[in-house]
Amino acid sequence: MAEKKATTAKKPAAKKAAAPKAAKSGKTVTVKQVRSGAGRLPQQIATLKGLGLNKINRTRTLEDTPAVRGMIAKVAHLVEVVDAA
Repeated sequence: MAEKKATTAKKPAAKKAAAPKAAKSGKTVTVKQVRSGAGRLPQQIATLKGLGLNKINRTRTLEDTPAVRGMIAKVAHLVEVVDAA
């Protein structure tokens, strides 16, 4: 019987494309959680966590990007924009 030899040659790793970074415009937005996430849809709870909020009256200052604005829009009934600098 012929035995097969395992080849140990590794293929070169493919280069990953760098993720596009948001332009640092220096603009920030401060978001405050004013209502609880209890009893909400799992997507809304995950969005609050993504914003760095999980308890009432917590505030976070975030970079003002379209992604952050979209997250705020998803949970607009749970948060308020305190300061858009």
